Amino acid sequence: MQLLKQKVLDEGIVLSNQVLKVDSFLNHQMDPVLMKEVGREFTRRFAGEAVNRVLTIESSGIAPGIMTALELEVPMIFARKQKSLTLRDDIFVEKVYSFTKQETNEITVAKKFIQPGDRVLIIDDFLANGEAAFGLARIVEQAGAAVAGIGIVIEKAFQPGGRLLKEAGYRVESLVRVAALDDGKVTFADQD
Repeated sequence: MQLLKQKVLDEGIVLSNQVLKVDSFLNHQMDPVLMKEVGREFTRRFAGEAVNRVLTIESSGIAPGIMTALELEVPMIFARKQKSLTLRDDIFVEKVYSFTKQETNEITVAKKFIQPGDRVLIIDDFLANGEAAFGLARIVEQAGAAVAGIGIVIEKAFQPGGRLLKEAGYRVESLVRVAALDDGKVTFADQD
């Protein structure tokens, strides 16, 4: 996705050989035109998968998730990281480790929003080690639903998440794959 690659090159900040900061367009301030195109591209890539729900994790996955759900004309659910007074019973719970924040969160989704037989498309902003995607997939599977695919805005291809998810049998579509973050610059991987 050329528009996204250009945004990464123009506005992404390489903080280390492991961390790419994209807060000017993806996970703090959001570029709505870019998010609209992200939603269209995920919809194109997962056409024919009979998706009837989009699932993401708060908060950075919400923008690409909602734009994908809008294009697919299906509901979007986001897994909560924060405990809610109104979300205590009848929930799916999974533990997810965040590489960027260096912490483990319990994520929750109300059981009423994912039903057996649903075909759920998981969308997230970044893929590094695959923890968030695996946690979301476990929630889908606990519900008796199927993971229709996993859509990632930016994959750090030099980390094992994409490979591990594919080895586990999931279809993973990353809009941009980063091969390296060396010497303050982004190098893109070839798309599969």
